[in-house]
Parts: sequence; structure tokens; C-alpha cells
Amino acid sequence: MDTLTHALSGALIARATADRGGAASLPLARRVALGALAAAFPDADIVMALGSPIDYLLSHRGATHSLVMLPLWAWLLAWIAARLMRDPRGARPYLAVCAMGIGIHIAGDVITSYGTMILAPLSDARFALGTTFVIDLVFSGIILAGLAASWLWQSSRVPALAACALLAGYVGMQALLRGEAIEAGRAYARAQGLEGATVSAIERPVSPFNWTLVVAKGEDQRYADVNLLRTRMPAPAAGDAGLIARISSSFVPVSMARWHRAERFGASPEDRRLAREAWEQPAFSFFRWFADYPALYRIDRGNPSDCVWFQDLRFALSGRGSVPFRYGMCRDAGGPWRPFQLGADGTRLMLR
Repeated sequence: MDTLTHALSGALIARATADRGGAASLPLARRVALGALAAAFPDADIVMALGSPIDYLLSHRGATHSLVMLPLWAWLLAWIAARLMRDPRGARPYLAVCAMGIGIHIAGDVITSYGTMILAPLSDARFALGTTFVIDLVFSGIILAGLAASWLWQSSRVPALAACALLAGYVGMQALLRGEAIEAGRAYARAQGLEGATVSAIERPVSPFNWTLVVAKGEDQRYADVNLLRTRMPAPAAGDAGLIARISSSFVPVSMARWHRAERFGASPEDRRLAREAWEQPAFSFFRWFADYPALYRIDRGNPSDCVWFQDLRFALSGRGSVPFRYGMCRDAGGPWRPFQLGADGTRLMLR
């Protein structure tokens, strides 16, 4: 999720769990603000991007998003809050709301497909439910509605609790839709004779009914953008259409799905040989670890170097234009392979 939605979700959970007062209670405004700040805290790992893109990929949604580390972060934030408020009671009154804020941030990231290292530093395994896109306007709207209603009825926790329940129901609905999308991919695999293929579905923006189906067997990957609700082809987006319109027009009814191939190493023997050589380089291990659906993007030969570029189908969103997280290996004639990032404008950034 985006950091703003995380912060709002922290404010919502803080309001939903507020008690009726007492010696150990926090003032409501302070509690809600602290919940928002605690829920935004895990994204402080953005500072890793100041090091290098590789550091960012390897560390984002790592230690600050870990359930193992959550008690430490909650105590640290509670201690800082108590010091700033000069609260003689110490960190204890702040601890629970900080823990809930961090926890709901972790939950909000796990439901996306990016992958969250909830066991860091014990393991770098990434967990992802893949039900909800990183920016989901319905999800964020439910939170905003709950906070607005809580402001209007300040004496009651019911609006915040209702919003939390509605969020859970919405994500549950998305999980059911993901299952429906996967079944559509399995039907395609059966029709194509792709026995034993791995079938998945990647959540997409604009509508909870938008999904990218992925059918992979070995190095052969096929994908299609579908809308589970549509029965007719959408009208093509106009040349001056906005981003939402362009994305929405790319998703077609399941029965009219347009399947595309995304070979991991290309089609021709020479492309495959060169791409596999670049892929297997030790310096490219960061991308092999990160990418769930890696595919060859393109090969540049002698301009002035040979470069092999890869992308992850999770981020190749139709209608968006530029695709993030494109990386590759380049070498001069007779030289060693070195890792690069491909910018949106086609420029190359050498990685350390």
C-alpha cells in the first residue's frame, strides 16, 4: 500500500480500539495521531533507495516490516512518543497503539503481490497474498469514510469498527475474485494442453475485477489482462485519454482474452544463449531473487555494449507506459558482465 493509506489505516485501527478513558488511556487525538505515525513508520526503509537500487530491492519491506522485529519497533516508537510528550507514565500507554499501527501496515503490504519479509532477519522469504493492488481507491475510500464518520460521531467507536469490518470483507471478496481469475487461467491451460503449468493471477488497479492471468510452464510464460465482470469488449482509449481510462480499456472479458507470450530468455537460439548467460551471472542474483515472473524485455547489441534486459510481469501494467524494476546485464566486447537499471527514458544506470 502507499504510505498515506498506511497512515490512515493506523489512525482507523487506533480509533477502533480506543477505550472509554481511564488512568492508562491516551487522549483520543493523541492516540489517533500516534496510530497514523506508527503505521507510516515501516516505510522509513525508503532511505535504502539512497544507497542503490539493489539495496532498495533487497531491503524494502524487510526488517521494518517484520513480525519478528515488531515488538522492538513498537517499544522504540512508544519510548520516543513518551519522551516527546514528557509523559511520566513512560512508554507503556503508547505501546499497544504503536504495535497495532505497525501491524496493520504489515498486513496492508502482505495483501499486495510485491512480497513482504515478515520473518526478517531470520529469513528473507517474501510473503504475498496478492489480493489487493498497491493503490486501491476503494480500500482507501473505506478507511477515509470510517475516519470521517468517526469524526462526526466522536463518542462512538462503531464507525471505525464498521470500517475495519468492511475492509476485511472487501479483501475477502478480492481473494474470492483472485480464485475465480486463477480458475480462468487453468481453463486456458487445459484448452492449450499445458498440463502441469503453474497458474496465477496478479491484482490490477482501477477495479477489483481487473486481473492479469499468468500461465507458465518451464520457460514459456503466457499472460492476459481480463476483467471478470465484463461481457463486452471495452472501447479503445482515446489518444488523449487519462491514465485510468487507458488502464481500464486494456482489460477485456475472460471469453475474449488476448494471450501474449513472455519468454524468459527469448525465442531464437542466439537470444536464449545470450540471455541465459546474462541471467546466470552472480551479480544478477538480486533480480533472480526479486522477480516472480521474470521475462526477457529486450536485447541491445553493440550500442556500444551488449545488454540483456529483463522485467517482472507483476509490474508490466498495460496502459501505464513506463515499467519500473527493469534490470539487466551489460558488457563491452570481451569485458565482464555488469548490472544496470533501465530508466523510463531508456537511459542506463550502472549499479553498485
